[in-house]
Amino acid sequence: MKRIAIIITLLYIALHAMGQTTIPKYEMRAVWLTTIGGIDWPRTSATNTTTMRAQQQELCRILDKLQEANVNTVILQTRIRASVIYPSRIEPWDYILTGTAGRSPGYDPLQFAIDECHKRGMQLHAWVVTLPVGKWNSAATKQIRQRFPNNIRKIGEEGYMNPERSETAEYIASICREITDRYDVDGIHLDYIRYPETWKITVSHDEARRNITRIVRRIRDEIKASKPWVMFSCAPIGKFVDLSHYSSRGWNAYTKVCQDAQGWLRDDLMDALMPMMYFKGDHFYPFVYDWQQHNYGRIVAVGFGTYMLAPREQNWPLETLTREMYVSRNLGLGHAHFRSKFLTDNTKGIYDFTVREFDPYPALVPPMTWAQRTPPDAPASLQVNDNMLTWTAGRDHSNGSYLTYNVYASTSSPVNTDDPRNLIATRVMGMALNVQTSTPLHYAVCAVDRYGNESAPIQDTQRSTLYPQPSTLNPPTSSTLLPNDGRTLTVPALPEGLPVEYLVIETMQGVIVAYHNNLPQIDISKLPHGVYTLKTLNSQGITYRLGAFNK
Repeated sequence: MKRIAIIITLLYIALHAMGQTTIPKYEMRAVWLTTIGGIDWPRTSATNTTTMRAQQQELCRILDKLQEANVNTVILQTRIRASVIYPSRIEPWDYILTGTAGRSPGYDPLQFAIDECHKRGMQLHAWVVTLPVGKWNSAATKQIRQRFPNNIRKIGEEGYMNPERSETAEYIASICREITDRYDVDGIHLDYIRYPETWKITVSHDEARRNITRIVRRIRDEIKASKPWVMFSCAPIGKFVDLSHYSSRGWNAYTKVCQDAQGWLRDDLMDALMPMMYFKGDHFYPFVYDWQQHNYGRIVAVGFGTYMLAPREQNWPLETLTREMYVSRNLGLGHAHFRSKFLTDNTKGIYDFTVREFDPYPALVPPMTWAQRTPPDAPASLQVNDNMLTWTAGRDHSNGSYLTYNVYASTSSPVNTDDPRNLIATRVMGMALNVQTSTPLHYAVCAVDRYGNESAPIQDTQRSTLYPQPSTLNPPTSSTLLPNDGRTLTVPALPEGLPVEYLVIETMQGVIVAYHNNLPQIDISKLPHGVYTLKTLNSQGITYRLGAFNK
C-alpha cells in the first residue's frame, strides 16, 4: 500500500505541481542529435567546399539554438550502422555526409562538432550504436560481413553482431577506444546495447545478461584506461523490469532484451543512464520513480519522447510532456530530449516552454564524484580591465587533461556561486573572458576539472563596471538602470520611427523570459531577482536595446 501511495503522490505532482520546482545548479540537460538518414543533421551533402561549409553552418545553427535553451550535453550519433562520421581506421564513412558511402566530406565532422560544442560551454558525447550494422546488403554491412563472416546474423532485412561471441565485445570496444584516444570527447554513449527483441535467445536469460554485460565491461575498461574522466553511459529500454503493482506489458530492459542497466550503475560499470521513457501515464510515472530509486548515486537523465508531440507521431498535447519534465526534476533526475529537431523546431511549443519556463538559466553537468571528488584549487588574481576578465589557473588534483572555468556575476558581493541565475559562462577554455561595459556588477570565477568538480570561487575585490552582453545586442546607450519598484517597470521613450511589435525581457545569458505589448509600464512582479535587459522586437526579428534593470 505504501508503494501505491507513493505512485499516487507522484501522479498528483504531475497533475498539480507544475511550476513549483526549483531550478537546480547541477542537472544533465541533454539532446540526442541523430545523424542516421540526416533526420536531425546533416541535411546538406558535403561534396565541395561550398556545401561542406553549408553543412558546418547547419550544425552551428542547431548548436546555437541548443545553447539558447541551456542544453549542456549534446549526444551526437557518431557510429551509425557499421559506419561513422569521422576518419576511422576501423569503419568507413557513412553515406549521409556526402551522399556516397565511404567518401570523405573534406573535413572531420566529429572534431568540428566537439570544437563547436566546447566553444558554447556544452559537452559532446559520442553516441555509438553497438549491435545493429544496418541493411543486409548496404555497403557498410557487406564490409563488416566480410570481416566477420560468422558473427553477423540476419534478422529480417537487418544485420546484427552476435552478442554471444567474444569478438563482438573486442570489436565495439576498439571503436570506442579509437574515439576516446583521438578526440576530446566528454562521454561515450552506447545505444542498442541489448539483444534485439526478435532474437531467439537459446541460452538462459542470466547468461544472456552476462553476455551483454561482458560487452559493457570491455568497453568501459578501454575507455577508462585511456581517459578515466570520459563519462560512460547508455540509453536503456525505458522500463527496467516489471514492478510489483505495474507490469511492463512485455517490454522491459531486464527480462525482454537482457539489459541489466541498473546493475551497471551498481557495479561501477557506467556513470550515467538516459532511459528511453517514451511513454505516458502509468507507463511512465511508476517506472521513472524506479529509476530514481536505483540510481546508486550516479546520473540518471530521463529520455523524453519529445518526438511524440508531432502530429505524425502520437500527437501528444504539450502538457503531457511538461508534466513528465516537472515530475522528473522533482525526483532529482536530469533530462534528455529525443530528438534534437523536435526540440529546436519548437514542436507544440516545447522549445518556448524550455527556454522561458523550464530551463531559463544554465545548469552544470553533475560531477562524477564517485571517480574523483577532490576539487581543483580556486583560480587566483581575478582582474577586470578594459572589457576583459582575466585570472590565473587553479591547481588540478585529478588526472584530467586541463581545467575549464565557470564565471558568475551579480549586483551583490560576494557573488553567490550556488545560484545558477548568476552563471554567465560555463566551461570557459583559457583564463580570460570578453565582456562589455554597462551595468556595474561583481564577478566570481571557479575552476572545473574534467570530472566536473568545481573549485571554491575567487571573488573580485571591488565592484566592476563590466557587464557581459551577447554579441547580437546593440551597444548600450547609457549605464543608467531603468527605474522600477520591483513590481512595475517604466518603459523609456522609444526612438522616433522605431518599428516595435513586442517588448522582450532577457536574462544576462541572452535568454528571453517574457514578452509584453508596447505599454508605458510592464509587470515584472513574477520575475526572479536578478539583472535583465529590456529590448524591442519587430516582425522581422530585429531588436533594439532599451536598457538594463535590476529587480
